[in-house]
Amino acid sequence: MKTLHSEFTPRESDAPYQVWGQDLEPDAVRQMSNACKLPVAVAGALMPDAHVGYGLPIGGVLATKDAVIPYAVGVDIACRMKMTVLDLPVKALEDDKSRLTKALERETRFGIGATFQSKRAHGVMDADWRITPVTLAMKDRAWGQLGTSGSGNHFVEFGELTIAAPAVGIAPGTYLALLSHSGSRGTGAQVAQYYSRLARDLHPELPKALSHLAWLDLSTEAGQEYWAAMELMGRYAAANHESIHASIARALGVEVWLDLENHHNFAWRERHRLPDGGDAEVIVHRKGATPAGAGVLGIIPGSMGTPGYIVRGKGVAASLNSAAHGAGRRMSRTKAKQLFTWDITRQFLRERGVTLLSAGLDEVPMAYKDIEEVMAAQRDLVEPLARFEQRLVKMAPSGEPPED
Repeated sequence: MKTLHSEFTPRESDAPYQVWGQDLEPDAVRQMSNACKLPVAVAGALMPDAHVGYGLPIGGVLATKDAVIPYAVGVDIACRMKMTVLDLPVKALEDDKSRLTKALERETRFGIGATFQSKRAHGVMDADWRITPVTLAMKDRAWGQLGTSGSGNHFVEFGELTIAAPAVGIAPGTYLALLSHSGSRGTGAQVAQYYSRLARDLHPELPKALSHLAWLDLSTEAGQEYWAAMELMGRYAAANHESIHASIARALGVEVWLDLENHHNFAWRERHRLPDGGDAEVIVHRKGATPAGAGVLGIIPGSMGTPGYIVRGKGVAASLNSAAHGAGRRMSRTKAKQLFTWDITRQFLRERGVTLLSAGLDEVPMAYKDIEEVMAAQRDLVEPLARFEQRLVKMAPSGEPPED
Protein backbone atom coordinates (compact mmCIF):
# COMPACT_ATOMS: atom_id res chain seq x y z
CA MET A 1 0.00 0.00 0.00
CA LYS A 2 1.52 3.32 -1.06
CA THR A 3 0.63 6.92 -0.40
CA LEU A 4 0.10 9.75 -2.86
CA HIS A 5 2.14 12.11 -0.65
CA SER A 6 5.35 13.18 -2.36
CA GLU A 7 6.55 16.16 -0.35
CA PHE A 8 6.24 16.98 3.32
CA THR A 9 4.10 20.03 4.03
CA PRO A 10 4.22 21.05 7.69
CA ARG A 11 1.59 23.21 9.37
CA GLU A 12 1.78 26.90 8.52
CA SER A 13 2.62 27.42 12.17
CA ASP A 14 3.42 24.79 14.79
CA ALA A 15 0.54 23.48 16.88
CA PRO A 16 0.81 25.16 20.30
CA TYR A 17 2.06 23.18 23.27
CA GLN A 18 2.84 23.95 26.90
CA VAL A 19 5.67 22.56 29.02
CA TRP A 20 5.52 21.65 32.71
CA GLY A 21 8.72 21.26 34.71
CA GLN A 22 12.19 22.76 34.55
CA ASP A 23 15.43 21.73 32.81
CA LEU A 24 13.85 19.08 30.62
CA GLU A 25 16.07 17.22 28.16
CA PRO A 26 16.54 19.48 25.11
CA ASP A 27 16.07 16.49 22.81
CA ALA A 28 12.74 15.65 24.46
CA VAL A 29 11.55 19.23 23.98
CA ARG A 30 12.76 19.07 20.38
CA GLN A 31 10.76 15.88 19.82
CA MET A 32 7.64 17.61 21.17
CA SER A 33 8.26 20.61 18.92
CA ASN A 34 8.72 18.33 15.91
CA ALA A 35 5.45 16.54 16.64
CA CYS A 36 3.65 19.88 16.60
CA LYS A 37 4.81 20.47 13.01
CA LEU A 38 2.74 17.56 11.74
CA PRO A 39 -0.17 18.61 9.54
CA VAL A 40 -2.51 16.44 11.67
CA ALA A 41 -1.38 17.98 15.00
CA VAL A 42 -3.68 20.46 16.75
CA ALA A 43 -2.22 20.83 20.27
CA GLY A 44 0.32 19.30 22.64
CA ALA A 45 1.69 19.26 26.16
CA LEU A 46 4.93 18.06 27.75
CA MET A 47 4.88 16.65 31.27
CA PRO A 48 7.55 17.24 33.97
CA ASP A 49 8.78 13.62 33.83
CA ALA A 50 9.54 13.94 30.11
CA HIS A 51 12.53 12.28 28.45
CA VAL A 52 13.46 11.12 24.96
CA GLY A 53 11.40 8.41 23.29
CA TYR A 54 10.76 7.14 19.77
CA GLY A 55 8.92 9.85 17.85
CA LEU A 56 6.93 11.50 20.63
CA PRO A 57 8.90 11.88 23.87
CA ILE A 58 7.95 9.89 26.95
CA GLY A 59 5.75 12.32 28.86
CA GLY A 60 4.45 13.79 25.61
CA VAL A 61 0.76 14.48 24.94
CA LEU A 62 -0.42 15.17 21.41
CA ALA A 63 -3.89 15.88 20.04
CA THR A 64 -4.47 15.14 16.37
CA LYS A 65 -7.38 15.48 13.99
CA ASP A 66 -8.77 12.24 12.56
CA ALA A 67 -5.40 10.47 12.78
CA VAL A 68 -3.57 8.10 15.12
CA ILE A 69 0.22 7.83 15.45
CA PRO A 70 1.36 4.36 16.59
CA TYR A 71 4.62 5.61 18.09
CA ALA A 72 2.79 8.43 19.87
CA VAL A 73 0.83 5.72 21.68
CA GLY A 74 4.05 3.83 22.37
CA VAL A 75 5.59 0.44 21.80
CA ASP A 76 4.10 -0.95 25.00
CA ILE A 77 0.48 -0.22 24.16
CA ALA A 78 -1.71 0.36 27.23
CA CYS A 79 1.16 0.26 29.68
CA ARG A 80 -0.71 1.01 32.88
CA MET A 81 -0.88 1.12 36.67
CA LYS A 82 -3.08 -0.84 39.06
CA MET A 83 -3.32 -0.56 42.83
CA THR A 84 -5.24 -2.90 45.11
CA VAL A 85 -5.83 -2.32 48.83
CA LEU A 86 -5.86 -5.68 50.59
CA ASP A 87 -7.47 -6.84 53.81
CA LEU A 88 -4.15 -7.29 55.59
CA PRO A 89 -2.64 -5.31 58.47
CA VAL A 90 0.23 -3.00 57.51
CA LYS A 91 2.47 -4.84 59.98
CA ALA A 92 2.28 -7.87 57.65
CA LEU A 93 4.85 -6.07 55.50
CA GLU A 94 7.37 -7.04 58.19
CA ASP A 95 5.73 -9.85 60.14
CA ASP A 96 4.60 -11.83 57.08
CA LYS A 97 7.27 -10.83 54.55
CA SER A 98 8.05 -14.43 53.59
CA ARG A 99 4.47 -15.18 52.58
CA LEU A 100 4.19 -11.91 50.64
CA THR A 101 7.44 -12.70 48.86
CA LYS A 102 6.24 -16.15 47.84
CA ALA A 103 3.05 -14.62 46.44
CA LEU A 104 5.05 -12.21 44.29
CA GLU A 105 7.41 -14.94 43.11
CA ARG A 106 4.68 -17.42 42.19
CA GLU A 107 1.81 -15.31 40.86
CA THR A 108 3.53 -13.35 38.09
CA ARG A 109 6.54 -13.76 35.81
CA PHE A 110 9.18 -11.23 34.76
CA GLY A 111 11.38 -10.99 31.68
CA ILE A 112 10.98 -10.89 27.91
CA GLY A 113 9.11 -13.96 26.72
CA ALA A 114 7.96 -14.87 30.24
CA THR A 115 4.94 -17.16 30.20
CA PHE A 116 2.90 -19.41 32.46
CA GLN A 117 3.03 -23.12 31.67
CA SER A 118 -0.62 -23.37 32.65
CA LYS A 119 -2.48 -20.52 30.95
CA ARG A 120 -4.44 -18.10 33.10
CA ALA A 121 -8.18 -17.79 32.48
CA HIS A 122 -9.75 -14.44 31.61
CA GLY A 123 -12.66 -13.27 29.48
CA VAL A 124 -10.39 -11.12 27.32
CA MET A 125 -9.26 -14.28 25.56
CA ASP A 126 -12.87 -14.79 24.41
CA ALA A 127 -12.80 -11.44 22.59
CA ASP A 128 -12.49 -11.33 18.79
CA TRP A 129 -8.74 -11.56 18.19
CA ARG A 130 -9.40 -11.83 14.44
CA ILE A 131 -9.91 -8.06 14.19
CA THR A 132 -6.42 -7.67 12.70
CA PRO A 133 -3.90 -10.10 11.22
CA VAL A 134 -1.39 -9.25 13.96
CA THR A 135 -3.71 -9.93 16.89
CA LEU A 136 -4.90 -13.16 15.31
CA ALA A 137 -1.33 -14.40 14.83
CA MET A 138 -0.36 -13.39 18.38
CA LYS A 139 -3.38 -14.70 20.30
CA ASP A 140 -1.76 -17.89 21.58
CA ARG A 141 1.38 -16.07 22.69
CA ALA A 142 -0.74 -13.41 24.37
CA TRP A 143 -2.64 -16.08 26.29
CA GLY A 144 0.59 -17.66 27.50
CA GLN A 145 1.79 -14.25 28.73
CA LEU A 146 -1.47 -13.33 30.45
CA GLY A 147 -0.61 -12.36 34.03
CA THR A 148 3.08 -11.68 33.34
CA SER A 149 4.95 -8.43 33.88
CA GLY A 150 7.79 -8.20 31.36
CA SER A 151 10.98 -6.21 31.91
CA GLY A 152 12.36 -2.66 31.95
CA ASN A 153 10.61 -0.41 34.45
CA HIS A 154 7.75 -2.85 35.04
CA PHE A 155 7.22 -4.01 38.61
CA VAL A 156 4.91 -5.59 41.16
CA GLU A 157 5.33 -4.44 44.76
CA PHE A 158 3.74 -4.39 48.20
CA GLY A 159 3.77 -1.24 50.25
CA GLU A 160 2.13 1.09 52.71
CA LEU A 161 -0.61 3.37 51.41
CA THR A 162 -1.49 6.45 53.45
CA ILE A 163 -4.80 7.95 52.36
CA ALA A 164 -5.42 11.56 53.34
CA ALA A 165 -8.73 12.18 51.57
CA PRO A 166 -11.95 10.11 51.42
CA ALA A 167 -12.25 10.85 47.68
CA VAL A 168 -10.09 7.78 46.96
CA GLY A 169 -13.07 5.54 47.74
CA ILE A 170 -11.99 4.22 51.12
CA ALA A 171 -11.74 5.89 54.52
CA PRO A 172 -8.57 7.89 55.28
CA GLY A 173 -5.95 5.80 57.03
CA THR A 174 -2.95 3.55 56.42
CA TYR A 175 -3.32 0.33 54.46
CA LEU A 176 -1.34 -2.51 52.91
CA ALA A 177 -1.51 -2.19 49.13
CA LEU A 178 -0.29 -3.96 46.00
CA LEU A 179 0.93 -1.87 43.05
CA SER A 180 1.80 -3.09 39.55
CA HIS A 181 3.12 -1.50 36.36
CA SER A 182 3.15 -3.26 32.99
CA GLY A 183 1.34 -3.32 29.66
CA SER A 184 0.36 -5.51 26.73
CA ARG A 185 3.55 -7.55 26.59
CA GLY A 186 4.92 -9.00 23.36
CA THR A 187 1.63 -8.78 21.52
CA GLY A 188 1.33 -5.02 22.05
CA ALA A 189 4.90 -4.58 20.82
CA GLN A 190 4.15 -6.51 17.65
CA VAL A 191 1.03 -4.41 17.00
CA ALA A 192 3.05 -1.22 17.51
CA GLN A 193 5.87 -2.29 15.24
CA TYR A 194 3.66 -3.58 12.43
CA TYR A 195 1.44 -0.51 12.23
CA SER A 196 4.29 1.95 12.73
CA ARG A 197 6.09 0.39 9.75
CA LEU A 198 2.88 0.61 7.76
CA ALA A 199 2.43 4.27 8.71
CA ARG A 200 5.99 5.07 7.66
CA ASP A 201 5.43 3.31 4.33
CA LEU A 202 2.35 5.46 3.81
CA HIS A 203 4.28 8.65 4.56
CA PRO A 204 7.68 8.45 2.84
CA GLU A 205 7.60 12.25 2.54
CA LEU A 206 8.29 12.70 6.26
CA PRO A 207 11.82 13.95 7.04
CA LYS A 208 14.00 11.67 9.17
CA ALA A 209 13.32 13.63 12.38
CA LEU A 210 9.58 12.98 11.96
CA SER A 211 9.60 9.48 10.49
CA HIS A 212 8.59 7.83 13.77
CA LEU A 213 5.62 10.20 13.92
CA ALA A 214 4.01 8.74 10.81
CA TRP A 215 0.25 8.57 11.22
CA LEU A 216 -2.68 6.48 10.07
CA ASP A 217 -5.81 8.24 8.86
CA LEU A 218 -8.71 6.94 10.92
CA SER A 219 -10.98 6.94 7.85
CA THR A 220 -8.79 4.24 6.26
CA GLU A 221 -8.79 0.49 6.75
CA ALA A 222 -5.27 0.65 8.21
CA GLY A 223 -6.27 3.31 10.72
CA GLN A 224 -9.37 1.40 11.78
CA GLU A 225 -7.34 -1.81 12.12
CA TYR A 226 -4.76 -0.19 14.36
CA TRP A 227 -7.44 1.46 16.49
CA ALA A 228 -9.24 -1.85 16.99
CA ALA A 229 -5.95 -3.58 17.86
CA MET A 230 -5.00 -0.80 20.27
CA GLU A 231 -8.32 -1.07 22.08
CA LEU A 232 -7.96 -4.85 22.34
CA MET A 233 -4.46 -4.35 23.76
CA GLY A 234 -6.00 -1.99 26.30
CA ARG A 235 -8.38 -4.70 27.46
CA TYR A 236 -5.59 -7.27 27.41
CA ALA A 237 -3.24 -5.09 29.50
CA ALA A 238 -6.03 -4.51 32.01
CA ALA A 239 -6.59 -8.28 32.12
CA ASN A 240 -2.88 -8.81 32.82
CA HIS A 241 -3.08 -6.61 35.90
CA GLU A 242 -6.40 -8.08 36.98
CA SER A 243 -4.92 -11.58 36.74
CA ILE A 244 -1.84 -10.62 38.78
CA HIS A 245 -3.80 -8.89 41.53
CA ALA A 246 -6.55 -11.49 41.75
CA SER A 247 -4.01 -14.33 41.83
CA ILE A 248 -2.00 -12.69 44.61
CA ALA A 249 -5.10 -11.90 46.68
CA ARG A 250 -6.28 -15.49 46.24
CA ALA A 251 -2.86 -16.91 47.17
CA LEU A 252 -2.89 -14.83 50.34
CA GLY A 253 -6.52 -15.69 51.09
CA VAL A 254 -7.54 -12.06 51.56
CA GLU A 255 -10.31 -9.77 50.37
CA VAL A 256 -9.84 -6.75 48.12
CA TRP A 257 -10.99 -3.47 49.62
CA LEU A 258 -10.23 -1.16 46.72
CA ASP A 259 -9.02 -1.26 43.10
CA LEU A 260 -7.69 1.73 41.15
CA GLU A 261 -6.08 1.71 37.70
CA ASN A 262 -5.25 3.78 34.63
CA HIS A 263 -3.53 3.55 31.24
CA HIS A 264 -0.63 5.84 30.37
CA ASN A 265 0.35 4.67 26.83
CA PHE A 266 -2.82 5.01 24.81
CA ALA A 267 -4.94 7.19 22.52
CA TRP A 268 -8.44 8.41 23.34
CA ARG A 269 -11.21 10.13 21.37
CA GLU A 270 -11.97 13.19 23.48
CA ARG A 271 -13.65 16.55 23.10
CA HIS A 272 -11.42 19.47 24.02
CA ARG A 273 -11.37 23.24 24.05
CA LEU A 274 -8.36 23.89 21.84
CA PRO A 275 -5.86 26.78 21.98
CA ASP A 276 -7.58 28.54 19.05
CA GLY A 277 -10.75 28.71 21.14
CA GLY A 278 -12.56 26.06 19.16
CA ASP A 279 -14.22 22.98 20.61
CA ALA A 280 -13.57 19.74 18.74
CA GLU A 281 -13.29 15.97 18.98
CA VAL A 282 -9.62 15.02 18.73
CA ILE A 283 -7.42 11.98 19.22
CA VAL A 284 -5.36 12.52 22.39
CA HIS A 285 -2.16 10.47 22.53
CA ARG A 286 -0.72 10.15 26.04
CA LYS A 287 2.68 8.50 25.74
CA GLY A 288 3.85 8.16 29.30
CA ALA A 289 1.18 10.54 30.59
CA THR A 290 -1.70 9.99 33.02
CA PRO A 291 -5.29 11.01 32.23
CA ALA A 292 -6.12 13.91 34.57
CA GLY A 293 -9.59 15.15 33.67
CA ALA A 294 -11.52 16.96 36.39
CA GLY A 295 -12.16 14.50 39.22
CA VAL A 296 -10.42 11.58 37.47
CA LEU A 297 -8.29 9.41 39.77
CA GLY A 298 -4.87 8.22 38.65
CA ILE A 299 -1.68 6.62 39.94
CA ILE A 300 1.74 8.26 39.55
CA PRO A 301 4.59 6.03 40.81
CA GLY A 302 8.11 7.09 41.79
CA SER A 303 10.91 4.53 41.48
CA MET A 304 11.75 1.30 43.32
CA GLY A 305 12.83 3.38 46.31
CA THR A 306 10.75 6.56 46.18
CA PRO A 307 7.03 7.15 46.86
CA GLY A 308 4.15 7.10 44.44
CA TYR A 309 0.84 8.96 44.62
CA ILE A 310 -2.85 8.51 44.00
CA VAL A 311 -4.00 11.78 42.46
CA ARG A 312 -7.19 13.50 41.37
CA GLY A 313 -7.11 15.39 38.08
CA LYS A 314 -8.01 19.07 37.85
CA GLY A 315 -8.99 19.07 34.18
CA VAL A 316 -6.53 21.66 32.88
CA ALA A 317 -7.27 22.34 29.21
CA ALA A 318 -3.71 23.39 28.32
CA SER A 319 -2.41 19.96 29.40
CA LEU A 320 -5.16 18.20 27.43
CA ASN A 321 -6.34 16.85 30.80
CA SER A 322 -3.03 15.08 31.41
CA ALA A 323 -0.30 14.71 34.03
CA ALA A 324 3.03 12.91 34.48
CA HIS A 325 3.08 9.11 34.57
CA GLY A 326 5.96 8.76 37.04
CA ALA A 327 9.26 10.25 38.11
CA GLY A 328 10.78 9.94 34.63
CA ARG A 329 14.36 8.97 33.85
CA ARG A 330 17.09 11.54 34.38
CA MET A 331 19.76 9.47 32.65
CA SER A 332 20.06 6.64 30.18
CA ARG A 333 20.20 3.00 31.22
CA THR A 334 23.80 2.80 30.05
CA LYS A 335 24.77 5.82 32.15
CA ALA A 336 23.04 4.41 35.23
CA LYS A 337 25.02 1.16 34.97
CA GLN A 338 28.23 3.15 34.64
CA LEU A 339 27.57 5.43 37.61
CA PHE A 340 26.00 3.21 40.25
CA THR A 341 26.72 -0.05 42.04
CA TRP A 342 24.56 -2.51 43.89
CA ASP A 343 26.30 -1.58 47.15
CA ILE A 344 25.19 2.06 46.78
CA THR A 345 21.71 0.98 45.72
CA ARG A 346 21.18 -1.49 48.55
CA GLN A 347 22.21 1.14 51.08
CA PHE A 348 19.75 3.62 49.53
CA LEU A 349 16.96 1.05 49.72
CA ARG A 350 17.88 -0.15 53.20
CA GLU A 351 17.63 3.41 54.54
CA ARG A 352 14.09 3.58 53.18
CA GLY A 353 12.95 0.18 54.41
CA VAL A 354 12.72 -1.37 50.94
CA THR A 355 13.46 -5.03 50.21
CA LEU A 356 14.33 -5.63 46.56
CA LEU A 357 13.73 -9.16 45.28
CA SER A 358 15.12 -8.58 41.79
CA ALA A 359 15.85 -5.75 39.33
CA GLY A 360 18.41 -4.48 36.87
CA LEU A 361 21.01 -1.88 37.86
CA ASP A 362 19.61 0.42 35.17
CA GLU A 363 16.44 0.78 37.27
CA VAL A 364 18.07 2.14 40.43
CA PRO A 365 16.22 5.06 42.08
CA MET A 366 19.12 7.46 41.46
CA ALA A 367 18.57 7.08 37.69
CA TYR A 368 15.19 8.77 38.07
CA LYS A 369 14.10 12.33 38.67
CA ASP A 370 13.01 13.46 42.12
CA ILE A 371 9.33 12.47 42.31
CA GLU A 372 8.64 15.31 44.74
CA GLU A 373 9.95 17.83 42.22
CA VAL A 374 7.83 16.25 39.49
CA MET A 375 4.74 16.44 41.70
CA ALA A 376 5.48 20.05 42.62
CA ALA A 377 5.82 20.96 38.94
CA GLN A 378 2.30 19.72 38.22
CA ARG A 379 0.43 20.91 41.28
CA ASP A 380 -1.90 22.79 38.93
CA LEU A 381 -2.72 19.54 37.09
CA VAL A 382 -3.41 17.07 39.91
CA GLU A 383 -4.17 16.96 43.62
CA PRO A 384 -2.41 14.21 45.64
CA LEU A 385 -4.87 12.20 47.71
CA ALA A 386 -2.70 9.34 48.98
CA ARG A 387 0.97 8.39 49.23
CA PHE A 388 2.35 4.92 48.55
CA GLU A 389 5.69 3.80 50.00
CA GLN A 390 6.90 0.48 48.68
CA ARG A 391 8.37 -2.12 51.02
CA LEU A 392 8.77 -5.28 48.91
CA VAL A 393 9.66 -4.87 45.22
CA LYS A 394 10.04 -7.30 42.33
CA MET A 395 11.24 -6.37 38.83
CA ALA A 396 12.88 -8.28 35.99
CA PRO A 397 16.31 -9.64 36.95
CA SER A 398 19.56 -8.05 35.74
CA GLY A 399 20.44 -8.66 32.12
CA GLU A 400 16.91 -8.50 30.72
CA PRO A 401 16.54 -6.01 27.83
CA PRO A 402 14.03 -3.26 28.66
CA GLU A 403 10.59 -3.34 27.05
CA ASP A 404 8.94 -0.41 28.83
